[in-house]
Amino acid sequence: MAKLDPGHAALLGFKTIIEPFRIHSTQRILFPTREERLQAIQRAGWNLFGLHSDDVIIDMLTDSGTGAMSARQWAGMMEGDETYAGSNSFYAFRDAVREITGFEEVIPTHQGRAAERILFSILGGPGKVVPSNTHFDTTRANVEYSGSKAVDLVIQEGKIPSSEHPFKGNMDVAALDACISEAGAENVPVVMLTVTNNSGGGQPVSLENIRAVRAVCDKHKVPFFLDACRFAENAWFIKSREEECAEMTPLEIANAMFALADGCTMSAKKDGMANIGGFLALKCPKLAARCRDLLIL
Repeated sequence: MAKLDPGHAALLGFKTIIEPFRIHSTQRILFPTREERLQAIQRAGWNLFGLHSDDVIIDMLTDSGTGAMSARQWAGMMEGDETYAGSNSFYAFRDAVREITGFEEVIPTHQGRAAERILFSILGGPGKVVPSNTHFDTTRANVEYSGSKAVDLVIQEGKIPSSEHPFKGNMDVAALDACISEAGAENVPVVMLTVTNNSGGGQPVSLENIRAVRAVCDKHKVPFFLDACRFAENAWFIKSREEECAEMTPLEIANAMFALADGCTMSAKKDGMANIGGFLALKCPKLAARCRDLLIL
C-alpha cells in the first residue's frame, strides 16, 4: 500500500496521534451469528440486562469498567494495604482526590451508586425536589427511593440529537431558578449537575454554566453537588470549546469545576480508569460525619 505523503495528510485534515502507552494484554471474545444473537435476545425477553456477555460482540450498555488499567495500577493492587482501619492505601487515595477536587472530606465507596445511596439517605425524603441537568439512572433511583422527586432541567438543545451546540449538557439556569422558587428552597436539599451529562449522550457542561448554576444555588442558599464520573472528559471539552479556558490544563479546569461545588459523587469506573470503586467527597465536616455513619452499613 502506498504511503500517504504528510502534505496530503494535512490537506485531508487529519493527523496521526500516537497514544502514550502500549497495550500488551487482550481478552478473547466470541462472534455469534446474527441468528444466534436474535435467539439470545429473545431468550432474555428483549432485556439487555438478561444477556450473557458471550452473546455480545460490542457492548454499549455502559461505559463503566470499559477502560484498561495501567501496569502501575495492577502492581499497586499487589502492594495495597488492606488493613481494616488506617490503611496507607486509603491515605494515598484520599490525597489524590483532594488534589483534584479540593474537598477535604473523602469517603470511599465500592461504586458511584453507593455514594448516591448514602447522600440521598441523608438529604432526600418525601416532599423534597432534587433538580439536575439530567439525572443518571442510579441517581434518579436513589433520589426517588428516598421519597424525593428527581427533576431534569437540561437546556432545550440537549433534547434534540441533531442540534449543534458545544455544551448540550448545560442546565437551563432560568428553569432551575423557577424550580427552586416553586418548590421552596427549604424543600430542595441539593442541586445536582452531571458532568458530562451521561444520560443525555455524554454531552459536556461548560464552566460558564457551572458558575451560573452555582449563582442560582447561592441565591436560594441551596447546596450544589457534581455527579463527577466524567469530570476529566468534561474538563477536556471545556479546554477545547470554551475560549477563556484554552490555555488552562485539564487539571486546572477540573480544580475550577470542583471549586464551585459543595461536594460530589463519583464512579471511578469511568474517568477514574479503575475497574471498580467510587467515592463521596464533601466540604462540610458535619455532613461528612453523618455520611460516614452510613458507610459501614
